[in-house]
Amino acid sequence: MAKILVSKPPSLAFHSLSARKNSMFLSYHLLSESKSQPLRFPSFQIRAFESNTENEKEREVEESGDGAVTSVRNKFPSGEFEMEEFGAWRNFVVKLRMLIAPPWQRVRKNSVLSMKLQGDISDQIKTRFSSGLSLPQICENFIKAAYDPRIKGIYLHIDPLSCGWAKVDEIRRHILDFKKSGKFIVSYMPICGEKEYYLACACGESYIPPSAYVSLLGVTVQQAFLRGVLEKIGVEPEVERIGKYKSAGDQLARKNLSEEVREMLTLILDNTYANWLDVVSSTQGKSREEVEEFLNAGVYKVERLKEEGWVTNLLYDDEITSMLKERIGQKDKKSLRTVDYRKYSKVRKWTVGLEGGKDRIAVIRASGSISRTKGPFSSPGSGIVADQFIDKIRKVRESDEYKAVILRIDSPGGDALASDLMWREIRLLAESKPVVASMADLAASGGYYMAMAAPVIIAESLTLTGSIGVVTGRFSLQKLYERIGYNKELISRGKFSEFRAADNRPLRPDEAELFAKSARNAYESFRNKAAFSRSMDEDQMEKVAQGRVWSGKDAASRGLVDSIGGFSHAVAVAKFKADIPQDQKVRLVEISKPSPSLPDLITSIGSSLIGLERVTKNILSDTSAISGVQAKLDGSLFEGLGNPMSENQILTLIKDFMRSI
Repeated sequence: MAKILVSKPPSLAFHSLSARKNSMFLSYHLLSESKSQPLRFPSFQIRAFESNTENEKEREVEESGDGAVTSVRNKFPSGEFEMEEFGAWRNFVVKLRMLIAPPWQRVRKNSVLSMKLQGDISDQIKTRFSSGLSLPQICENFIKAAYDPRIKGIYLHIDPLSCGWAKVDEIRRHILDFKKSGKFIVSYMPICGEKEYYLACACGESYIPPSAYVSLLGVTVQQAFLRGVLEKIGVEPEVERIGKYKSAGDQLARKNLSEEVREMLTLILDNTYANWLDVVSSTQGKSREEVEEFLNAGVYKVERLKEEGWVTNLLYDDEITSMLKERIGQKDKKSLRTVDYRKYSKVRKWTVGLEGGKDRIAVIRASGSISRTKGPFSSPGSGIVADQFIDKIRKVRESDEYKAVILRIDSPGGDALASDLMWREIRLLAESKPVVASMADLAASGGYYMAMAAPVIIAESLTLTGSIGVVTGRFSLQKLYERIGYNKELISRGKFSEFRAADNRPLRPDEAELFAKSARNAYESFRNKAAFSRSMDEDQMEKVAQGRVWSGKDAASRGLVDSIGGFSHAVAVAKFKADIPQDQKVRLVEISKPSPSLPDLITSIGSSLIGLERVTKNILSDTSAISGVQAKLDGSLFEGLGNPMSENQILTLIKDFMRSI
């Protein structure tokens, strides 16, 4: 059997270039890339390699029928949902539990679960004081409703979504799983875009109002460039990019897309577009060509969607609720008997008969940007704080309570040092018990740095991942200072003491050489550690690194990911690695569940009264993120793929620019 020779492990220290607020020196090391029904693609084979204490095992993997990429020789279970039949005694126990449930967990008989999906969807568990949607709670509600005898069906109200495609696929998978219960699920879309329709068509019964906005136009990706603006104000960016696909420096140093970045974005865009066409055509029983022709026709007449069978009917919300009243046999004149998402999230799985087993699997969630320490105004769930995360990792490692660990990652990266410290702790955790990394919308740069410490990495087909590359940069403000009459003089000792502080002049040749060598060293450290973690040699890793962002499917075919699937697939793999039978139930213990805090209360009240949640959280996060090395990329890069900017891109970049002064 062919083997891969792994070079000796690189030093655990990740050398990073620091950034100081008063120097106009910017450092982008682990540059983040801004933001699964399983996707059906033609069968393909992938070769991946996993380090083993006894030998090096080569694993051939292929795509299974449900879209999960699994191994052939060391096959991973898919974790596909199957409805469990309850016996008479268990049904009696469930009814008894419902009778003794506290008032806030009670649901009226023959109710409809009403859930409204809109905007961004967090991968974190939400507290009762937090607003917004939580992907884990949405998915759990689908599962509970499938078994809950009080729930007759689901009414899914879908408004425009701004989450990534991986989360959309996770929700779509749970819609299909719920349908196995035999209960109805009805969708309603006032605005019909690609993501909204992608979910609605999975329900099988979809409605839109006669005045709906139809926005089935396709997918796009864009990037803004500031070089021309900076030239006009006398700012000269000095950028050193290691990794030809790294794009953050391009926003400052270029006026258009490089060919390499265009190639990268085109492939991701093609994957997203092809997946949409394939899934929609399969669901609607139409050919791929028919779907693409429909999309390219420029649909604007709502009636056409009904006439050609793209939606079930054109109905207003009140007409749908009247229809559902008849369906559940509600004959009174009151409004439809429903239970909303927030209240139903309080219903325990135990109440509906979904007990966990004796074996426990820890779930540690890591969402948002990475920082080393918690800021004074940081709110729970606002990002990954390395100090807190490491504490959780160590507690789980030292405990005999857990048989395995699922590390759930949804992060664009962040602080380089923090990422490395967490990588080390995850490696130590993996020595004591099985660890499976499950990636949501994105695990790029620092996010992938964390994931690659796990022996097994699972991603959705459209998870944005990789981005193993380095860009460092600084600004020379000499011309700007001359224009505004500003003077700055430095007194220094040491040949390179002005390296970070001298923003009033360009770099000297010897400083530029040090600048380039430092960037190259940082890149090689990152790349070599990735090669070591993935049991590749450095030349192999170089081919897939260079700052390139991959979709989960393409990352799997290049050895950066082991298997394709969602969270349930990660649970099945964790059980497999812990030698727990697949038919045996386990108890999932959320380690990262946040507790209510003052910022949570403030943002919740603000959202309820005058919609201040986003503003408040931005102020708090901006305040806490000023210090330290921040390695973050402007989110406009993947705007068309599900991470729209909430403000003008130029203003965002200028704000970041001024924050560094």
